[in-house]
Amino acid sequence: MSKPIKSIFIQGAIDPSKIAKSIAAHQSKTAIGAHQIFLGQVRADQVGEEEVTAIEYTAEESLANSIAHTIKEELFDKYELTCLHIYHSLGKVAVGEICFFVFVSAPHRPAVFKALPELVDALKAQLPVFGKECFESGSHQWKVNR
Repeated sequence: MSKPIKSIFIQGAIDPSKIAKSIAAHQSKTAIGAHQIFLGQVRADQVGEEEVTAIEYTAEESLANSIAHTIKEELFDKYELTCLHIYHSLGKVAVGEICFFVFVSAPHRPAVFKALPELVDALKAQLPVFGKECFESGSHQWKVNR
């Protein structure tokens, strides 16, 4: 039986305390021997003459949650994983703030070393999440992944 679909979205930036709390919550899961974390941070990209000051994220939430759930289930079937958590920001996230947090745990490190990059790449390629780059001048444009 499949697990229920959970929302991966958080309004605004992902606070570092959420990351710390997530790590601390796993200390009681003593069958875990390895964790791997990916953090995505908003960059101050230079676009033409302007510098990005924030990204405003939107998403087709229901579809994105369904796709993320499917990807997670496939990775649980493929690797011996204990936990897999995905969080992505919605709304405005300033340069330097965390907008994407992925946390994978398993009894042994080879599983997390293989699963995490596969997970991040699949999410980035498949999720209908869109970013609008905001500039100091007040102008904005849809982000083009570089």
